[in-house]
Amino acid sequence: MTGARIDAVLERVELSRDAKRKVKGYSTGMKQRLGVAAALLDDPDLVILDEPANGLDAAGIQDMRTLLRGLAAEGKAVFLSSHLLHEVEQICDRVAVVHKGRLLREATIRELLDQGEALRVEAEPLDKAAAALEGSWPCEIADGGLTVQAGRAETPAIVRKLVEAGADVFRVGPDEQSLEEIFLTMTRDSDA
Repeated sequence: MTGARIDAVLERVELSRDAKRKVKGYSTGMKQRLGVAAALLDDPDLVILDEPANGLDAAGIQDMRTLLRGLAAEGKAVFLSSHLLHEVEQICDRVAVVHKGRLLREATIRELLDQGEALRVEAEPLDKAAAALEGSWPCEIADGGLTVQAGRAETPAIVRKLVEAGADVFRVGPDEQSLEEIFLTMTRDSDA
């Protein structure tokens, strides 16, 4: 590699100031960024990273997200292996769920997150809100709100019904599971 290429890659991962320091003096986060720099040296079309946010502080994690999105915007395929599913949800376009060496599902993040049709309703009093909806939509009181088995298109009718029943409505939105919750359900079901 030429010195110019090394300098460019170190600049990209924000290690230029520390280029002359010995690696043994690097923090865990700096070593992570150095590993990414090494992966980028040959300017590959495919970048495979294992837990790239490991050891990074909050600002470092945000910088890593920006770097990975930038690589994808340049047309590079970025393959990320991680157990930090919140990070995967924020960075990736597509995911593959692998459990015990078996591919369970491959889909876009949106496809996985939009699996169910349920709304989360925050209204008071909860018992009055639940009673108003039960005849038309299955619902249950959970975690200080209502989970209503209904699609987005039914939101106006649900809000009207709640207001007519005298309930104060504070929020109605999709009841989305996190990628972590979906992963745990999928892997638990595959073990059964």
